[in-house]
Amino acid sequence: MLEHGGRLAEVAEKYNIPLSDWLDLSTGINPVAWSVPVIAAEYWQHLPYNDDALEAIADQYYGGSGCLAVAGSQAAIQALPQLRPHCRVGMLSLTYSEHAHAWQRHGHEVICLQAREIDQQLPGLDVLLIVNPNNPTAEFYSRSQLLDWHEHLTKRGGWLIIDEAFMDATPEKTLVAEATRPGLIVLCSLGKFFGLAGARCGFVFCDELMRKRLAEWLGPWTLAGPTRWVARQALLDRCWQEKMRQTLHQQSQRLQKMLSNYAFESQAGTALFHWVQTPAAKFIQQQLAQRGIWIRRFEQPDSLRFGLPEKETDWLRLEHGLTAVIVKNVTQGSAIRQK
Repeated sequence: MLEHGGRLAEVAEKYNIPLSDWLDLSTGINPVAWSVPVIAAEYWQHLPYNDDALEAIADQYYGGSGCLAVAGSQAAIQALPQLRPHCRVGMLSLTYSEHAHAWQRHGHEVICLQAREIDQQLPGLDVLLIVNPNNPTAEFYSRSQLLDWHEHLTKRGGWLIIDEAFMDATPEKTLVAEATRPGLIVLCSLGKFFGLAGARCGFVFCDELMRKRLAEWLGPWTLAGPTRWVARQALLDRCWQEKMRQTLHQQSQRLQKMLSNYAFESQAGTALFHWVQTPAAKFIQQQLAQRGIWIRRFEQPDSLRFGLPEKETDWLRLEHGLTAVIVKNVTQGSAIRQK
């Protein structure tokens, strides 16, 4: 099992701070989730209804055609490597780690790339996997660039897989509408933008043949009945979606400004998280953890991902924590680089 954000019970035990006293900014999940109403008993008592129009509602929300509902995009991440014979799969060296893990697990060769190397390496790849925006580096890839890569791959039976788990706040940049093209597969998730990671709901947009192959491999009842019901309501709530997009962009700008005030040397962000490079990543994570604030650390390069705080008290707590870390840095001569 790979390391992910969260794991708060383990962290609380390590730092001897009660679980209830933690501010968890490690996941990149919207801290202000769509509010789930009471779910009727029938959705718990019967097998899931697959004729409930969920897929049609998801098509309309994402702007695609003929999606497949899956148990979070993780289900598709694990299934797709089993639908190809041994091949070479290119992906960024720092991206969502479950992708490489799934392809390697089934015997495929994973080629870790820098973004600038993709064009050069593309002729030797059978599959190119792009997380857009990338997690954790927040890189965005343009529609024209992605379609150009897809064109080169599909000429020889290749695939372009795009994981759009963090795309909901910027729907104008999605490539879902193009996913009827053979060899183009787009993964979407209800977990991040809607803050409903526990529902385990995602959608795969692809051509009809791929959708049938994937559905057959996954089998019946990929989503629980209550999850299907909740997903329908959330995807139909356009008023909440529009307000939330505005709120997230505002909060993201606030986080960007806060981090800039502490002069981190390199920074990039999405609506749901910000990523900073610093040689003092381990020091900063440990110092914030000692104050009950948990953020995600990455290696190669040393970097940190900050999710959005929820309440005003959480924002103040993060600011005070960062101030304390900078003071500690000055007194101990740590490696935080400041402008």
